[in-house]
Amino acid sequence: MDSLANSTDSWTTGSVVGIVLLVIGVAVAIASGIMAARAAQRTRNESERSIAEATARADALSKDALLRAEAAAKDIQLKAERAATERRAKTDSDVAEAMSTFKEVQARSQQLQTTLDQRLERISQRETRLDEREQTLETAKTATEAARAEVRKAVEDAKNDALAAAERARLRLEQISGLTREAAREQHLAEVRIAYEHDGQELARSIIETASARAGDEAREITLAAIQRYSGEIVAENTVRAVKIQSEDLKGRLIGREGRNIRALEKATGVDVLIDDTPGLITVSSFDKVRQTIAAEALQTLLADGRIHPGRIEEVVESTKRDMGARILRAGNEAAIEADVRGLNQRVIEALGRLSFRTSYGQNVLRHSIEVAFFCQIIADQLGLDGDLARRCGLLHDIGKAMDHEVTGTHPAIGAEFLQNNGERSEAVLNAVAGHHADIPSTTPYTPIVMAADALSGARPGARRDSMEQYVKRLKQLESIALEQPHVTEAFAIQAGREIRVIIDAAQSDDALAFATATRIAKRVGEELTFPGEIKVTVLREVRAEATAR
Repeated sequence: MDSLANSTDSWTTGSVVGIVLLVIGVAVAIASGIMAARAAQRTRNESERSIAEATARADALSKDALLRAEAAAKDIQLKAERAATERRAKTDSDVAEAMSTFKEVQARSQQLQTTLDQRLERISQRETRLDEREQTLETAKTATEAARAEVRKAVEDAKNDALAAAERARLRLEQISGLTREAAREQHLAEVRIAYEHDGQELARSIIETASARAGDEAREITLAAIQRYSGEIVAENTVRAVKIQSEDLKGRLIGREGRNIRALEKATGVDVLIDDTPGLITVSSFDKVRQTIAAEALQTLLADGRIHPGRIEEVVESTKRDMGARILRAGNEAAIEADVRGLNQRVIEALGRLSFRTSYGQNVLRHSIEVAFFCQIIADQLGLDGDLARRCGLLHDIGKAMDHEVTGTHPAIGAEFLQNNGERSEAVLNAVAGHHADIPSTTPYTPIVMAADALSGARPGARRDSMEQYVKRLKQLESIALEQPHVTEAFAIQAGREIRVIIDAAQSDDALAFATATRIAKRVGEELTFPGEIKVTVLREVRAEATAR
C-alpha cells in the first residue's frame, strides 16, 4: 500500500509538471504569433508608406522632366530658327556674289569675243596678202629654174670642152715626156716628199715643242698644286709576315704528330707556314694578304690559348674569318667616308675593304685609291670640272684588283664589269675604271685625270718598290729598245729607270731626226713595258769640232 501510494504521488507530480510545461509552451507560441503579427503589420505599414513616398517622388520627377523637356525643345527650336536665318542670309550673300562674278565673266567674254573677231579679220587680211606673195614667188621660182637650167647647160658644155682640152693636153704631154699619168704622178710625189720631208719634220717638231711647252707648264702647275695640297702617308707591305712565339717548344706543338697540325692550318687558311731554325719566329707566306692576315691572327690565338689540334685549328680559323669579314666591311666604309663617296653598293664597299689587304709594288692599294681620289678632285677643281665625280672615279679605279685573282682578265675590265653589275651607272666612272691604263679610248675628261692621278700616286718617292730582278730587267729593256733605233750609238737608263738618255750619231742625223727618234722610243716603251708613273726619253746629238795647233 505504501508503495502504491508513493507511485501515485510520483505520477501526480509528473503530470502537473507536464501540464505546466505545456501551458508555458502554448503561452510562448501565442506570444510569438502575436509578436510576428505585429511585426508583419509594421512591415506592411512601412511598405505602404515607402510606396506612397516613391509614388510622390516619381510624380515630382516626371513633372520636372516634362518641364525640362519642354524648355529644351523650345531652346532647340530657337537655335534651329536662328541657324536657318543665318544660312538663308549666307545663301543670299553667296548668290549675290555669284551673280556679280557671272556678270564680270560675261563682260570679259564679250570683250574677248570682240578681240577675237578683230584678230580673225586681221588674219584673213594676212592670208590674202600671203596668197598674193605666194603666187608672185611661184612665178619667180619658175623663172629662176629656167635660168638655172640654162646656166647648168652652159657650165656642162664648158666643162666638157675643158675636159676634152685637158685630155688632149695630157695625151700630148705623155707623148712628149714618154711617161703615163700614173708614172708622172708617182715621180712628182716622190720629188715633193724628198723636198719637203725635212721641212715637215721641222714643222712637226716646232708645233709639238710649242704645244708641249705650254701644256707642260700648265700640267706642272696643276700637278704641283695637287701634290702640295695632299699629304697622305705612304704604306708599303710585304707578302711575308712573321709571328713571334714565346718558346721554341711551341714549334713542335704547332707541327703536331706527323705534321697533322700544320697541315690542318695550311689547308684551312690556304697559306704556307714556314717553321725553320730562326729563334722566336714563325713565318706565314701568301700572295693574298687576307689569307695571310687570317692565318697569322689564328696562329697567334692558337699559341696564346695553348690548345693546338685540328679541331681547335678549324674552329679558330672560322672565327677569325668572321672577324675578318667584319673588318673588311669596316675598312670599306671608312674608305668611302674618308673619300666622301656616297651611294655605293654593299658589295662594292666590301671590295674596297678587301683592297686594304692588297699591295701593288709594295704600295697598299686602298690607301693608293684614296690618294688617287683626292688627286683627281684637286685636278678636276683646277680644270673647272665636277670634283665629286672625279673623286668617285679615283676611289673606284682599282676596284678590279679586289677580285682579279679570282676572275680572268685585266683588273680595269674586271672592275668596270663588277661596278656595272652592282649598280654603278655613271659613264664617267665606268670609262675611267676600264680605261685608266689606256685599254679603251677615253670618252670623258675624267679618264685622263685618273690616269694622271694614278701616275702621281705611284711615282711619288718611296711609294712603290720593285724587286732587284724586275728593276734590272726593266733597265735592260729600256736600253735595248733605244739601241734598236737607227743611228743610236749609246743608251743609258738613269734615275732608277725614270729617264733614258740616248746618244745618236751627229754625222748621220739632224735635229728633226733626233726629235723623231725620241718619239719612236717613247712610243715603244709605252707599248712594251709596264711601269708606274712615266719615263722620260732624252735624245742627245753631239757635234765635236777638233783642230790641231802646230
